[in-house]
Amino acid sequence: MKIIATDCLVLGAGLAGSAYALHAARAGLAVELLSLGAPLDANSDWAQGGIIYDPTGAAGSLAADILAASDGTANPAAIDLLVGEGPAAVKEMLLDELAVPFDRERSGELDFTREGGHHERRIIHRKDATGHAILSAIAARVDATRGIKRRTGHVAIDLLTLSHNAADPRDRYEPLTCFGCYALDTASGEVVAFVAKKTILATGGLGGVFLHTTNQPGSVGHGVAMAYRVGARVIDLEYVQFHPTVFFPRDGAPFLITEALRGEGAVLVDAAGRRFMDLAHPLGSLAPRDVVARTIRQHLATTGESQVYLDLSALKAGFIRERFPAIHERCLAAGLDITRERIPVVPAAHFACGGVHADLQGRTNVRHLNAIGETACTGLHGANRLASTSLLECLVSAKMTARADVAELAGGGEFRRAAPREWQSPAKLADPMLVLQDLQQIRQTMWNYAGIIRSPRRLARARRVLVELREDIQAFYRDCRPTRELIELRNAVQTALLIVHAASLNPVSKGCHSVAEER
Repeated sequence: MKIIATDCLVLGAGLAGSAYALHAARAGLAVELLSLGAPLDANSDWAQGGIIYDPTGAAGSLAADILAASDGTANPAAIDLLVGEGPAAVKEMLLDELAVPFDRERSGELDFTREGGHHERRIIHRKDATGHAILSAIAARVDATRGIKRRTGHVAIDLLTLSHNAADPRDRYEPLTCFGCYALDTASGEVVAFVAKKTILATGGLGGVFLHTTNQPGSVGHGVAMAYRVGARVIDLEYVQFHPTVFFPRDGAPFLITEALRGEGAVLVDAAGRRFMDLAHPLGSLAPRDVVARTIRQHLATTGESQVYLDLSALKAGFIRERFPAIHERCLAAGLDITRERIPVVPAAHFACGGVHADLQGRTNVRHLNAIGETACTGLHGANRLASTSLLECLVSAKMTARADVAELAGGGEFRRAAPREWQSPAKLADPMLVLQDLQQIRQTMWNYAGIIRSPRRLARARRVLVELREDIQAFYRDCRPTRELIELRNAVQTALLIVHAASLNPVSKGCHSVAEER
């Protein structure tokens, strides 16, 4: 078995993982940056709307909007960190260093937009492909930075801890400590042990455990499942945000319809053209996402309709083509001209407000294991995330965690990179059809019984199905050689069970978690 040693092992190369890698490498640390796919195969790349940038000092207004969107449950310390550190993080990395080409007014000033839950125009953007503009710029800088070794096509299998994986049996008496991971090199089929002083979980979201999602393929909560298996605390997993406006074409993959359309004047209507959101919330179509998604779901259940619509009639055709070119082109490819027609939309799983519990420096309860970005939960989002906080959270959490790690590693403390036990792989290959079928069953179960509206009876049924599936999958996994698909299946069923368990323990409807009364 090949063993690769490094200072910092970063699992996930989206915005959070890439930003951390840059900060750490510039401080002289050696970084291994692992990702499932190509550099831009991350949820960050698909972020459309924008990123909050509020250099005016109106922090109180932003903090109030974050807290209100969270249904009053967000961690005040996490909010204070975001609003305090956010402007500098955006200016230093995105504006000054990378010169991300955000849209600007004719005067040259940044163009600010507004999204659901915001009372001010404080979001900067690059058309309707902000995430792609940011991640492509930062990925290029990562590849040009000494000290970072990017490894694509590597799938983390399990975290290494002294308790579970050290070759020396006496290490099991040490405090719970992470020292890297086993990872599958999908190109060679070889399992490699990466041993590190610091391991950083930046694996993104978990929307892929639901039938309908805006997430990249493979987003099944890898970091959450791996962390849980070694004893890390996970929190708030019942709070899965469903984005209210996702277009499902008859042929092809569904895709997100950014909230920025509503920020610019589009409104939600039903088949008869009624603005049903106006009766549900004072902000109407710009209500927080949980409110909009839940209202759409209830409206569809009441009317029997299959979708609602975004009405863009208040927007000029030229403005739509200029401001939202990617959405315009993708809808045209699906046979819909959004300059003349309404967009049919439904909700889909979008963002995990919960995750691996971490403090404001990314620390988990496992020594030397950090979590950042969507994988982590600092309490910033509480029960529901405010629009366009996610990219900003990636930047701020990466900066704070890297800063703390650099200081700790420079302090001369003990960081053991123990010799890991040899990996033993069975020779048997998994049946890909069985893997696919099991994953589909997980997704269908979660969508039907643990989706936008939940009930104790539905959750109990989901748990029964998933527990039985997990037993089958575990037996399957033990007997077969690891593949990306099999690793995803194993993590998906664990993540799904954690969501169902968290939802079952919480009888209170808050934010994303809505509990229906049973009759």
